[in-house]
Amino acid sequence: MFSQTAEYALRAVVWLASQHGKPQTTQQIAATTRVPAGYLSKVLQALGRAGLVKSQRGLYGGFTLSRPPGKISVLEVVNAVDPIQRIETCPLGLKSHGVELCALHKRLDDAIAHIEKAFSTSSIADLLSEPSSKHPLGESE
Repeated sequence: MFSQTAEYALRAVVWLASQHGKPQTTQQIAATTRVPAGYLSKVLQALGRAGLVKSQRGLYGGFTLSRPPGKISVLEVVNAVDPIQRIETCPLGLKSHGVELCALHKRLDDAIAHIEKAFSTSSIADLLSEPSSKHPLGESE
């Protein structure tokens, strides 16, 4: 249901949040999150344009979150790279549906609305505070 780009963005942001402000290079993030470095670079650019991450050049440079993890929602991360699309009109273009969605598309849009709400009320800090988050990306010691 979600693109691989959104998954990669979430992995990167969760990893950055777990580093408590210590800058991480693209290579460091790629190695830990198992995202191809070239693709990750594009994802990080999109996250930067959205104001979610910032980069610092130089010897001790790298990427950090622009805001505390508690102030970044999962929805913001997803929408920065692959916005969730709501169904507002009949995808089939049927005039007989008018301004109302048919039962199928209404049900699909309702499901999307639930996901959107869950993601908007879940912060990156929430993900890190889950009991299973001793290792944020599932890696073992």
